[in-house]
Amino acid sequence: MSRQKHRLMILAVTLTVLLTSWTGGTVAAAPPSIVGWPSDFPAWAYQFNPASPNACAAGRPSCVKQTIKTMNVRFNPLASSCHHNAVFSLAYLRTTQEYARFAAETPSHFDDVAWVNHEDAVFAQFYFHAYDRWAAGRRSEVPPAWLIAFDAARDRKVSAAGDLLLGMSAHVNRDLPFALAGLGLVAPNGQSRRHDHFVINDMLQRVVQPLMAEEARRFDPTIDDANDPLGITYTSLFQVLKGWRANAWENAQRLAAAPTPADKAVVAQAIEAEAAATAQSLVASFSYAPPATTTDARDAYCASQGG
Repeated sequence: MSRQKHRLMILAVTLTVLLTSWTGGTVAAAPPSIVGWPSDFPAWAYQFNPASPNACAAGRPSCVKQTIKTMNVRFNPLASSCHHNAVFSLAYLRTTQEYARFAAETPSHFDDVAWVNHEDAVFAQFYFHAYDRWAAGRRSEVPPAWLIAFDAARDRKVSAAGDLLLGMSAHVNRDLPFALAGLGLVAPNGQSRRHDHFVINDMLQRVVQPLMAEEARRFDPTIDDANDPLGITYTSLFQVLKGWRANAWENAQRLAAAPTPADKAVVAQAIEAEAAATAQSLVASFSYAPPATTTDARDAYCASQGG
């Protein structure tokens, strides 16, 4: 064997060893072949690997902290300008903060808390991805349910309760089935991820009431007013969210079970259409009806609170 070939062989072996040690013994996964999952997510999104040096690929708590930091950076300018998109942004931030506490305090509640940490970070990417493309005017790349939600907030068209529900619906009814199906509904040992999906409801029950109180204090005092036709109670919000999450799991199962790419595309289109229809219904239910109801009082109140 020539000296050059020998060196090339050594280089090839060295690179293979480095790659294996870097990925924890597995080659990085290709993007999920699930319609609706963006192909330009960060590389760590496509593989859950507890041995990875990347905190998000490994599902370490530090990844959740980084997600919260990113959410704070995004939320602050929305809040300071009293942008109506701040309502959902705050809800997502507080929910993720509560998840971080919940997972740290009771990791035994989960079958695989590291996987849920990874899911938490990937799930947030769907929201970041949709918002960034909407803000950049790349409307054809924004899912219809998110377009309706972001446009309604931009146009100050619906109440704060409407903004909250529109964001939650787009993220849960539209994004969550794709995230779950793409990440996988079954662990490598054959155990269903169903328990870890539904145990999150326990965490959500803890966050809804204080969240509604903060939304009312900062943005719109009528958001949690049961006597206001454009408000919503924390009990009803939790029940709606719980139902949406159950529906998301069922849709993820349908996506995962679809045998061909064409079949998956049919299921994906049904998810998109259902989420968009829900968004349109929410706009119809929570739109201001000038001059009887307008956004003026809400915006003045938010400005007086400093966002």
